[in-house]
Amino acid sequence: MPSDTQPIWTPSAQRIAAANLTHFIQAVRDEYGIDVDDYAALYQWSIDAPEQFWPAVWRFTAIKASRQWDSVLSDADKMPGATWFKGAQLNFAENLLRHCNGELRDKPALIFHGEDKNRCELSYGELYIAVAKVVAAMRATGIGVGDRVAGFIPNRPEAVVAMLAAASIGAIWSSCSPDFGIEGALERFGQIEPKLLFCCDGYWFKGRQHDSLTRVAQITQHITTIQQIVVIPYLNQQPDLTPLASAVHYHDFMDTTKVDSDIIDFAQLPFDHPLYILYSSGTTGKPKCIVHGAGGTLLQHLKELALHTDLKVADVIFYFTTCGWMMWNWQVSALATGATLLLYDGSPFHPSPNILFEIAEQEGITIFGASAKYFSALEKEGIKPKHNHRLDTLRTILSTGSPLAPESYDYIYREIDADLQLASISGGTDIISCFALGNPLLAVYRGELQCRGLGMKVEVFDDNGHTLHNQKGELVCTAPAPSMPIYFWGDDDNRQYHAAYFDRYPDVWAHGDYAELTDHNGLIIYGRSDALLNPGGVRIGTAEIYRQVEKQPEIAESIAVGQRWQGDVRIILFVKLQAGFTLDEALITQIKQRIRDNTTPRHVPDKVIAVDDIPRTRSGKIVELAVRNVIHNEAVTNLSAIANPEALDYFKRLPELKYDNE
Repeated sequence: MPSDTQPIWTPSAQRIAAANLTHFIQAVRDEYGIDVDDYAALYQWSIDAPEQFWPAVWRFTAIKASRQWDSVLSDADKMPGATWFKGAQLNFAENLLRHCNGELRDKPALIFHGEDKNRCELSYGELYIAVAKVVAAMRATGIGVGDRVAGFIPNRPEAVVAMLAAASIGAIWSSCSPDFGIEGALERFGQIEPKLLFCCDGYWFKGRQHDSLTRVAQITQHITTIQQIVVIPYLNQQPDLTPLASAVHYHDFMDTTKVDSDIIDFAQLPFDHPLYILYSSGTTGKPKCIVHGAGGTLLQHLKELALHTDLKVADVIFYFTTCGWMMWNWQVSALATGATLLLYDGSPFHPSPNILFEIAEQEGITIFGASAKYFSALEKEGIKPKHNHRLDTLRTILSTGSPLAPESYDYIYREIDADLQLASISGGTDIISCFALGNPLLAVYRGELQCRGLGMKVEVFDDNGHTLHNQKGELVCTAPAPSMPIYFWGDDDNRQYHAAYFDRYPDVWAHGDYAELTDHNGLIIYGRSDALLNPGGVRIGTAEIYRQVEKQPEIAESIAVGQRWQGDVRIILFVKLQAGFTLDEALITQIKQRIRDNTTPRHVPDKVIAVDDIPRTRSGKIVELAVRNVIHNEAVTNLSAIANPEALDYFKRLPELKYDNE
């Protein structure tokens, strides 16, 4: 996709002057006496001088530590193996709760909206007290440094409280959303052997109540390390705990010990002390347990939130996510800035597709985030938020999860607001943050991520490891960054860790995205490189096809895979139709012609086939590899990672895909 030459949005002079990033540039100039006067120069300095840049971020974001570092970066030539801020001692939760006892004590820290119309609010002072009570209860239960605390939990304030309590004492937090099946939860929590499990009695989705306790009972039967289950009431104020052994109501758990003071004794721990365990999608095998350190997560998140997202105390930030997606961990770090974090649990389309914008208007959301698929679905539904809602406070929209199509840029500026910073961001669970993201000082170009993240030495490589510009290739990071995993759980010799990122290019992180660096030093993401199509030896990113197909009003969504065919590969396109349409020869011709006209003849699929549904991970990403396996009669090794595994049945034994000799 060629880069547009004209921006579709440019920040005003007033916005640039007020941006945190502008103040950071001035701070860097004053501190180091270097000639940095724009983002390009700042970015170059950040990757050339990491031992100056990262401490500058530390000071600018006022990270609290009980002991300063002895060295910023050791073994910088090792990937993996570099060590950051050796000797520093800090606590992640203490930094997120640092505004709770000052002038922001009465300011909303968390606002929660549930699909059932339930709303609640916690001030910073109330949040601190809630965390203090759970800390005391955890310690009374015997939870200590390094123990695992798990959440099988909806996106409610209690999840944030439980995570902060675990981090306060140096325990490790890991969570997944309660829509996971028993096998999916066991494949994750079973590996890390938690001592304590937080859950709700159930959750709401699309107007229906879903019970969680039956699944929790079966999960805990198989994980013998769980000593206690803490049940948060959601569907019922007094849920029946009879089916559960060692279960206690959330409020009773907090009341088991008397908290005489709201002073939390935060454990002071090394910079790389484990904070979170996140999980790979698991669609190609057992999920990998990715361990992230407290200091690296905090430093990277504050860089991204304060500098790239321009988050300030007065902001209300929202990201539509579950507790099983790294965007939950990312957004929670907003508390360290003193901003208000809005949480939502439920379907983003129930009772209507306008629900999130109703909340945005009601609560004065300033920064609004959701998946690329969400914005595409809004457009398909004909939703025009600016015509139905007062969105005066909204100034930034964030999108991730998959590439944001250029047409979605058009839709957002046309139907939500013409004066917004639209930041498509990309990174992932692997680094619990971003390689490329937004920038309040730069213009937005249609279809592009605005910039590479500060301190992230991101390049695009060809197959031989040569740097590319204005050409498609593999997204890589050629120098260490603080938020890279500290290790994989159970991977004692780092073999899994190395194989996941460093086997392709020696000492270089290969992220698995097919991308292009543009003339504006922005990025275009074309999809996952392991899902690349390769007909006739030409590499094609699936997102290039989806951008064209989903312009068709008859198509709800699509998925493209390569089928082995006569010694080569042919492209098979599957489409899910909008209600009331059928896939006939005329529509197939239109689809193929649109792809041919807007890409190349190589992109045109050999077959276009209608299916009733398309399989997705629980974070909403389509799973091309699983579909590719099914059409080749190969096993899909981890169905539990797929939110709707029954959708794979539509791809089995299709007569349209048989070889000529079958």
